[in-house]
Amino acid sequence: MPKVTAQGKTFECSVGDNLCEVLSNNGIELYNGNAKILNCKGVGACGACTVRVDGNVSKRSWIENIWRSLPLSSPMADRRLACQTKVLGDVEVIKFEGFLGRGTDPVWTSEGKTEKVA
Repeated sequence: MPKVTAQGKTFECSVGDNLCEVLSNNGIELYNGNAKILNCKGVGACGACTVRVDGNVSKRSWIENIWRSLPLSSPMADRRLACQTKVLGDVEVIKFEGFLGRGTDPVWTSEGKTEKVA
């Protein structure tokens, strides 16, 4: 069974499980600030579940390819929509700052939450 590591927690899931659901079911807060209000419930329309995933996951969906083609997504070449990502093997997940996770500083990594240094 694949292992998913996020916010310093590691948990198992089945091959092919949806990354957004796996994170949510294990108490990982996936949305920054009020982005939770924007949540499209997994259809890939809002972009609020954007994360970086290192490990074995599904290829990008057509919805993700559309997101990547938009000018606002250009700095997120290494990011995925968790709601459109299937876990195929062990993965580590990082969430970045910003309303939709488009920032450069992590909010949390696979090791745990990060703190900003002023």
